[in-house]
Amino acid sequence: MTSNHDYKFAVLTISDSGHLGERKDLSGDKAVEVMMKLCYTEIYRDIVPDEVDLISSKLIEWADSGKVDVILTTGGTGVSPRDRTPEATKLVLDYEIPGIPEAIRVGTSKFTEMSMLTRGLAGIRSKCLIVNLPGSTKGVQQGLDVISGVITHTIALCQNTDRLH
Repeated sequence: MTSNHDYKFAVLTISDSGHLGERKDLSGDKAVEVMMKLCYTEIYRDIVPDEVDLISSKLIEWADSGKVDVILTTGGTGVSPRDRTPEATKLVLDYEIPGIPEAIRVGTSKFTEMSMLTRGLAGIRSKCLIVNLPGSTKGVQQGLDVISGVITHTIALCQNTDRLH
């Protein structure tokens, strides 16, 4: 079985103010911190504004490169008019994995009822797992705490490297 050390990850932060340099990317920092502790290797990181075409083009670029096993997005998953990350993600997925965001919403609801407002998606594109996370550091930490046990297995299954199935 493959170890986490063999897997590469990317973090895409979706934030108008972060893209303009008006706000530090704390949620992206948190995603990198958690994934590094889980022994994944960072390969790409970027910040884009809340624009569907920019989000989707970056997801396509990274997933189709063949260099990234998991892409985590932070931000743009709420209900404000500019929150469009799920729409951009849906456009690029080969197929969705609804259980991942369902687990995130349920698992984080014990900390805040606001978790039911997140519209994040997860799925596969080009054998790369893409997961939408909230834009807060707590949301990123709690969301990754919920799904950390299935990330490696999901990647192995979609890349057909898990010999147990």
